[in-house]
Amino acid sequence: MEGPKLDSAMAPGLAGEADNGLVDVGAAHRDSNVDDVLAELDSELVGLKPVKARIREIASLLLVARLREKMELSTERPTLHMSFTGHPGTGKTTVAMRMAKLLHHMGYVRRGHLVVATRDDLVGQYVGHTAPKTKEVLKRAMGGVLFIDEAYYLYRPENERDYGPEAIEILLQVMENQREDLVIILAGYKERMETFFQYNPGFHSRIAHHIDFPDYAPEELLAIAELMVGKQGYAFDEKSRQAFAEYLKLRIEQPHFANARSVRNAIDRIKLRQANRLVRDGGSIPKAELIRIDAADIHQSRVFQRGLHTECETPPARKERS
Repeated sequence: MEGPKLDSAMAPGLAGEADNGLVDVGAAHRDSNVDDVLAELDSELVGLKPVKARIREIASLLLVARLREKMELSTERPTLHMSFTGHPGTGKTTVAMRMAKLLHHMGYVRRGHLVVATRDDLVGQYVGHTAPKTKEVLKRAMGGVLFIDEAYYLYRPENERDYGPEAIEILLQVMENQREDLVIILAGYKERMETFFQYNPGFHSRIAHHIDFPDYAPEELLAIAELMVGKQGYAFDEKSRQAFAEYLKLRIEQPHFANARSVRNAIDRIKLRQANRLVRDGGSIPKAELIRIDAADIHQSRVFQRGLHTECETPPARKERS
């Protein structure tokens, strides 16, 4: 059976409309503002080359589908539900935000907003509680993208009285029957998501795009740190930059490392140490010293102390967000 047609009324006016049997793909691409959205993604996220390549491929697919529609070729609406897998702090939520914007620019969703939800937002604690909670989240997400973080927590086979399956059933119905008005992205650790799909094949069959987010390499994490401190009006000098590279090498090997999120948390603590150092030293200082991060501000971290294996920066894995 042929799926739902593309809604031409939702589509932006593409400059590459049919003319004498020809369609200008380049003009349509420029008119779609795809490159603007992808440029924002590049500026926000370091690395992630395979992820960005997949986003470009999906954008190309959607653009060609629009052009086929304008050429009056038989065109089904592409399935847009997705799965984002990877460790915390690898940019899944940021990419989901940009995907929502991209889909809106290309006329595949009405509003282009992102609603982030977890099990706690969808599953109730007593009979009759789950359906209204799930439907309320779906109502807020309609016309945009619903990002369900740590989606595998919706299914708890060890608990026979769990209400997660009720939320799952409602989500599956919406993914099938209202896919022209809502895109759902499931996210979480890769291994756990694979197990989740095995227990819930209905999700797997409705998801067209499975995108894995790799961990950042040490040099990418250092580049992320440079961007973060720069945006906040701080700067590494040569010694502190080297000190932070040493910090990363140690921190990556410790528990609860969360990629860019751990970098952000480390910078927050470095700023505290810098402020404490400046106030403790007192006296008059130039503006440059308010900006400069000293190597000592980094070396005070517990990761440099022998016998201490972690810094208290992230809660247990259950509470980590993508």
